[in-house]
Amino acid sequence: MKLLKEYAAAQGFSVGQEYVDVETAKQTGRTAFGEMIAFLKAHPAVRVMLVEKTDRLYRNLKDWVTVDELNVEVHFPKEGVVLSRESRSSEKFMHGIKVLMAKNYIDNLSEEARKGMREKAEQGLWPTVAPLGYRNVQGPNGKRIIEPDPESAPLVRGLFESYAHGTQSIKEAAHEVRSAGLVSRKRGSRIPTSTIHNILRTRLYMGEFEWNERVYQGTHEPIVSKDLWDRVQAVLDNRKAKRHRRAKHDFAFSGLIECGHCGSAIVGEIKKQRYVYYHCTGYRGKCGEPYVRQEVIEQKFSEVLGRLTFDDEVLTWVREALGQSHADEKRDHEQAIARLTTEHDRLQQRIHAMYVDKLDGRIDAGFFDRMSAQWRLEQERCLRDIERHSAADQSYLEEGIRVLELAKDAQRLFDKQEPREKRQLLNFVVSNCSWKDGELTVHLRQPFDLLADTSARASEVQESEDADLTKRTIWLLGLDSNQQPSG
Repeated sequence: MKLLKEYAAAQGFSVGQEYVDVETAKQTGRTAFGEMIAFLKAHPAVRVMLVEKTDRLYRNLKDWVTVDELNVEVHFPKEGVVLSRESRSSEKFMHGIKVLMAKNYIDNLSEEARKGMREKAEQGLWPTVAPLGYRNVQGPNGKRIIEPDPESAPLVRGLFESYAHGTQSIKEAAHEVRSAGLVSRKRGSRIPTSTIHNILRTRLYMGEFEWNERVYQGTHEPIVSKDLWDRVQAVLDNRKAKRHRRAKHDFAFSGLIECGHCGSAIVGEIKKQRYVYYHCTGYRGKCGEPYVRQEVIEQKFSEVLGRLTFDDEVLTWVREALGQSHADEKRDHEQAIARLTTEHDRLQQRIHAMYVDKLDGRIDAGFFDRMSAQWRLEQERCLRDIERHSAADQSYLEEGIRVLELAKDAQRLFDKQEPREKRQLLNFVVSNCSWKDGELTVHLRQPFDLLADTSARASEVQESEDADLTKRTIWLLGLDSNQQPSG
């Protein structure tokens, strides 16, 4: 806040409102962020926003889009950057990279929680909220464990026993167990049929459980025997095999394109056992969009990805600019690590001093045990935060370069990949695809849209006398926060 107030005074800005958010930035809908957006919408004369740095304003793409739609001028004093609608595409692109890196930083912060859950799973303990039929309780060693719920466990056991006979459908089994009194734990509401199916497939009820694609032997009490669970799986598998007598073809563009005429989905279909055609489902009524060969759509997507192409020289320049941004981020992480290290050492000094007081009889052993345990937990938190900052510092530049290299090779990768891999690549790069009258319309996701725009501008000056210098000017952040040539 001090930095922003000094910056506002230096620029001659009058501060209309101040907002501070202390909630997690992983979720959209932060209280102060929402209030700030509402204020800017209600006061069209206020068109300047001051924020310390990128990851203080938004750490997810939805917040980025929300701010961008306001058409405000955003100043980041700590980064020396000013962004507005008039900013060059290269500046917007680099800003987009920072937003992606900020999101990656948030993802890194959540890794510690996942790590703790994995360690708990390796000890045979269910790591999270107990499913229906179990309840969370405090174990004898102070750890949270699960045990059969006296009310719902018998109903879950009855569900398995009834379905194992093979005479019921899932709907019939669901109706029976709901009639017996099985309801949702949170709201006491009716349990969907899909939840009943999930219960019958869940290993946890027979003593094992799956976590992060691994199977662990649990230490909890099973609700059903392994033999009963296996018999239920056999019934489910047999019915699934009957529904899917033959495998479906893996169409490359399934779920990616909608019809430009009526908005229905464009789906694939095999003709003469060898040719793949796409057509409108006509879900919203009869549609006149004709069938189209898969090769035609592939060529259209390849042309779109070709807009991201740029040469190795340009990649070097953009990596240089990203490296300059990384230097600022690295400095912030180093400062945080230094602050956390100081805090850790201060706590250690407290523990040592209090131990001396205990030896001298100034405090009793019980007080020492309680306080030292509390301070050691704080020390562990400091160490975890230090580890997260170290990891985030390393990943910032690496992730940014990976995005750039993916964009550079997107067309080549697409042309040689299998259908499933083509679809995965397109899901990452494009959105809102539609097909109408033989033409494909797509929107590139950020920051690929900015990259395509900048690549197009670089191509326009390729033949000019000063093409090399002009390309470099386009790609590098050549302006300071006052939009003047940097020296």
